[in-house]
Amino acid sequence: MPTRSSTDATDATDGTAVPAVANHLARALAADLRDAGFTAAALREAWGQDADDALGRGLRLPAERALAHRTDALAVLARLLVLGMAQPSDGVASALPTTGVAGLVDLLLCADDGTTVTPVASLRPQEIADDACSAEWYVVSDLDETALGAQPLPVDHVLGAGGASLTLAALQLPTPAQSVLDLGTGCAIQSLRARRYATTVVATDLSARALRFAALNLALNEVDDVELRAGSLYEPVLGQRFSRIVSNPPFVITPRDPEMPAYDYRDGGMEGDALVEAVISGAGEHLEPGGIAQLLGNWEYLAVHGDGREQVEISGLDRVRAWVEASESPLDAWVVERELLDPVRYAEMWIRDGGILPGTGEHTRLLQAYLEDFERRGVTSIGLGYVLLRRPADGIVSLERYEQVPQALPGEAGLGAHLAGVLDRHDELRALDDQALLDRAARTAPDVTEVRHHIPGEPGPVVVELRQGSGFARTQQVRAELAAVVGACDGDLTLGQILTAVAALMDLDAEEARAELVPPLRALINDGFLTIE
Repeated sequence: MPTRSSTDATDATDGTAVPAVANHLARALAADLRDAGFTAAALREAWGQDADDALGRGLRLPAERALAHRTDALAVLARLLVLGMAQPSDGVASALPTTGVAGLVDLLLCADDGTTVTPVASLRPQEIADDACSAEWYVVSDLDETALGAQPLPVDHVLGAGGASLTLAALQLPTPAQSVLDLGTGCAIQSLRARRYATTVVATDLSARALRFAALNLALNEVDDVELRAGSLYEPVLGQRFSRIVSNPPFVITPRDPEMPAYDYRDGGMEGDALVEAVISGAGEHLEPGGIAQLLGNWEYLAVHGDGREQVEISGLDRVRAWVEASESPLDAWVVERELLDPVRYAEMWIRDGGILPGTGEHTRLLQAYLEDFERRGVTSIGLGYVLLRRPADGIVSLERYEQVPQALPGEAGLGAHLAGVLDRHDELRALDDQALLDRAARTAPDVTEVRHHIPGEPGPVVVELRQGSGFARTQQVRAELAAVVGACDGDLTLGQILTAVAALMDLDAEEARAELVPPLRALINDGFLTIE
């Protein structure tokens, strides 16, 4: 299947033209960038780690100062494409000998008046890594705060590789898939990631500007077999099913106030969290049996009046559960809430995200609109997190996991592999009755450590914890006998043999120990503390 970014394309759903990109110019630009050493590592070395961190906070000056006296190609391109600073035309022409200034203009990255080249878009090298491999992409997007300063973002702003998109990219299961739907592709970060393991990708977006950036990013990185389609939610793929769905949808809860800025990249145009509900509700009908959907979302916690007019609290995770259970297709679900914010903090975060600073009249007006909206609808807090859905191949739901995981993570690079491992272990454990499990040998995962808490003068620990050094970095408090079983899991003895020995050593009834310890052993295996052999 040819990449839709290489030709003029019209979406069959609504007739909207998908913007075309001159692939020969994109390839020429990519070659020039490589020749200039335009990589994330080279830029960090050029301006230093502190300046690189400052850029992540929207501060340009430290990096600008570090490059002040340099005129080499890397410095010119860094100032123009990353820092958003106009550069002399002759310097840009020298830095991009094949593309030239005219090529940048044709690709809609810059404007040129004959003496000065002014950036109209950002182009950054973006690193990404997982357990299997690492990659670096060139990512084009609209100019961000680094270039724009304190002025508010335009409502049609197309975001680059932001924190949320990189999180979802890291969460994608790094296992083979025939077909992937990237719902709400933006500048195509998820499509770039998906094509590392998928045969074909269909990427959709309502924004024509986003699709233009997506087409350019696919062409710059020479990624094919991605078809771009214009349209809202599942409309561009009616009647189609996929092995995977990935979506970083415009999930931000925004007051439906006509004076409120409605940013395309984050506002789905619906009240409250209805957009996330729509993505979840529609996923099952677009998944093949055994297919998996992964998305980011926000969901509201509500306080409503019951029949007796008493106030009833409704958990956001319970509301997500209801959306999943309302699906016309049965769905396994694993929902991880990473953060829970009160209405004020939530409003502050997203007002600031739009480039509007506290202390201004506009900030006060928008905060007032947010708080009035939350109060009117009874919103008490907002959850932020990840959703993984699976359409069971046998049609039987076996996974219903809705949890809060607020702890800091050691990193996101291996999260996709961790999720895939948990799903595999869930399915394996489901097929094993207790005796079959006890007949298997087990081994403690290499990242697991044990922590014992003692009261001075007491002979034994009062608390024993198992801590995971990867994945979701879980800490599990365990009883002494379970800790003894885990400590003996070196792959030589079966779990049944270890349980019998521990029961004898600790003077426990063997059958009672088995009944009490097998369920928590299953949980430890499922979450990756132990592996069965």
